[in-house]
Amino acid sequence: MTKLAWSGTLLGVQPRIDLMRSFDIRQHTYLGYLLLIEGTIADESRRFTVRVGPGAMVKHRFHAGMKISGAAELAADPEREVAELYKVAGLKVIAAADVEPAPPPWHGVPPTLPVYRERGHRRLDARTYEAQCLTCKWACCMAVTMIIDQWNPQKRRYRFETFCYGPKSCKLYRAGPTRKVPGRNGMTWEEEDWVDEEATAGRGQDA
Repeated sequence: MTKLAWSGTLLGVQPRIDLMRSFDIRQHTYLGYLLLIEGTIADESRRFTVRVGPGAMVKHRFHAGMKISGAAELAADPEREVAELYKVAGLKVIAAADVEPAPPPWHGVPPTLPVYRERGHRRLDARTYEAQCLTCKWACCMAVTMIIDQWNPQKRRYRFETFCYGPKSCKLYRAGPTRKVPGRNGMTWEEEDWVDEEATAGRGQDA
């Protein structure tokens, strides 16, 4: 596909993580980072997202406020891809950013992907994500693949789910409703609060 030129100001940077669900089993794949940008794509002004790899993060240390540019392709399968643009080329930092405002939300350079894995996440209400956490480095919108029948793994559904890796004391946080995962023969598994509590048990309220 033809690469589209884009440029703009970084509003926020978040981890790009895919989630595979098979009833009560879940598996994460930590892939890279998602850049939320206010700018232009092929002369059209709007907000958009671009995915980059861990190497680009190490090189450029992306964070909110930076002005950047590049070229990229439109994602081939929007149902299974959080980012609108991928396969980036010619990535450049045009201007540095101002000092980060007081959090929350947190706008500084995000940590490495192993740090996210170690911290664990809690579910995050989708409306709270859109209204309060869209630019926070601790928030994440995951592309979710659900295997409906483990005996027929090709039978799948797709959706997006939002999560928070941030401090448990964050005043903006809202868990929202529990997540329900469909299974074979019409069965459903509900991911209750204890799952989040177990995933983040290794850190305190302010960590």
